[in-house]
Amino acid sequence: MHGPVRVDPRTKNLTKRLRAGDVAVIDHLDIDRVSAEALVACRPAAVLNAARSTSGRYPNLGPDILVEAGIPLVDDLGSDVLSLTEGHRVRVLDGLVYEGDRLIAEGTVQDAASVAAAMEDAREGLAVQLESFAANTMDYLRRERDLLLDGVGVPDISTVIDGKQVLIVVRGYHYKEDLAMLRSYIVEYRPVLIGVDGGADAILEAGWTPHLIVGDMDSVSDRALACGAEVVVHAYRDGRAPGVERVEQLGVSHVVFPATGTSEDVAMLLADDKGAELIVAVGTHATLVEFLDKGRSGMASTFLTRLRVGSKLIDAKGVSRLYRQRISNWQLAALVLAGLFALMVALAATEAGQTLFGLLGARLDDVWSSVSSFFAGWS
Repeated sequence: MHGPVRVDPRTKNLTKRLRAGDVAVIDHLDIDRVSAEALVACRPAAVLNAARSTSGRYPNLGPDILVEAGIPLVDDLGSDVLSLTEGHRVRVLDGLVYEGDRLIAEGTVQDAASVAAAMEDAREGLAVQLESFAANTMDYLRRERDLLLDGVGVPDISTVIDGKQVLIVVRGYHYKEDLAMLRSYIVEYRPVLIGVDGGADAILEAGWTPHLIVGDMDSVSDRALACGAEVVVHAYRDGRAPGVERVEQLGVSHVVFPATGTSEDVAMLLADDKGAELIVAVGTHATLVEFLDKGRSGMASTFLTRLRVGSKLIDAKGVSRLYRQRISNWQLAALVLAGLFALMVALAATEAGQTLFGLLGARLDDVWSSVSSFFAGWS
């Protein structure tokens, strides 16, 4: 296969400019599910990974999604593949990557069998990852107990949340479908809409406007930041906040929330501290494999954050798979017509119904006579 190359070590940055037929070049150890689905949506000619798509730490879901979608995946190409010139055409043949006639890198072509074998080996590493996850959880609890238990460090915001329901949107698994299924809920309850980084763009794409944008600002668009939502920049615990520079360049006012953990944790803690009556989460991470698939030790914080928020939290992830409409439009129309016919038959069998039909018939005769007289006068 061949095509113009698009190079970016960060997959989520690459997918913003990747187009169908391009050759994607990434440096992504343990490709996660969300990144793989974003790549598949772009329909590249191939994915070239400088790193190992599965390291064996845990059974990550990304490689199987790419292979199942029919997208060639060449693995473990090394850093040389990142030196390819953006936009130049490359040729990929049996794991060999050529720019013109020059061999750039050599890797391993993944297929269904190799991915399945890697997944089986990776499952054996889950015990080690579970121990690491538990250690990270305890470490987070020691460092952030004041925030978790007493809300110490939560900034003041102008958005009113007290007594309201909150919908938090993260660009995670099935977020588009789940957000679409919640349309009637949004219309009826008017929850405060919080977009976590790119989740703000998801809210805009669904036809709504976020009230709050929370995150480190690395994957949210300028359009979303300029939509009028209040911006909360997630900073490191030592005060460093790389996202501040970007929002200041855009002239967007903001507040800073220093906290360990992920931006979705910050959004939940903020909503809970400000008195949210109910927190509905879309696209967030809930299972151990999802935490590991995120690829960050900080995901241990999400486990404790969910315990902190408690019964307020309703996870809407997967609601689109819980209910799918099984009746087509023409079937629905036929059902309505059948119901009307049955109603007319039932009315015709009663004295009141016969009287009604008689009156309607007489009325139609009068209308028809008027119409006939009108056209007769023109003839």
